[in-house]
Amino acid sequence: MKLRAIPSTLVLVDGTDLHHDLIGAALALQEIVTEAGLPAARGVGVHRFADPMPATAEADVYVLYLSGPRFDPAEQQALSDLVAAGKGLVAIHASNLFGFGAGGVEADRVGIDLVGSRYLSHGDAGSEGRFDVRVKAGHPVTRFLGDFAIDDEYYLIDCVSDIEVLAERDTPDGPQPIAYARQHGKGRVCYTALGHDPRAWGNPWFRQLVRQAVLWTAGVPDEDIESWSTRWPLGNGRFIDR
Repeated sequence: MKLRAIPSTLVLVDGTDLHHDLIGAALALQEIVTEAGLPAARGVGVHRFADPMPATAEADVYVLYLSGPRFDPAEQQALSDLVAAGKGLVAIHASNLFGFGAGGVEADRVGIDLVGSRYLSHGDAGSEGRFDVRVKAGHPVTRFLGDFAIDDEYYLIDCVSDIEVLAERDTPDGPQPIAYARQHGKGRVCYTALGHDPRAWGNPWFRQLVRQAVLWTAGVPDEDIESWSTRWPLGNGRFIDR
């Protein structure tokens, strides 16, 4: 993966679902990325990849917060090609809301294969609440995280086969992926089902997960992720010390 000295990030929001605060998400995610020491711009709309303007073409990592079935298949393919050529992608929460528009699942096949999953439902426990997240150690995205609790939406997702699960929550039907990573050509992809609203965006563990996801998808060397990760606050004046 080609890496600039200081990778740049573009936070993008789009969608038609009124249950998601796109403006709030854009502001929160931009702040989280800048906490990682990376420059971050923000924009509205994913109809920009097939014929990208400089702000889109020059970004090293795209952070997506989508909330509705309006991702044109041609734009999905263009984004897929950009990531396959070496860019990074961090997809947040409903950014895997595929298969609900015209054409169903097949119309969104490229997006599903790129992001690595699609949303199925909230499950049978209601739409949201507090739950425990069990973190799997050993990956740069989770290396400095421990298990944590969060108030967020419940997501059941259907994943493609070539993912590395980074975090899970327990359900009556077994473990459900909360975050995972995958390679896509020369690029890297990280998805987390977390991140519905300010309760999640303000959770220090969620913020660290996203920061490390952006650094990893940008191709930042592991030792640099370590040097930055150990200085981030986890609330109440505490810092990670592992």
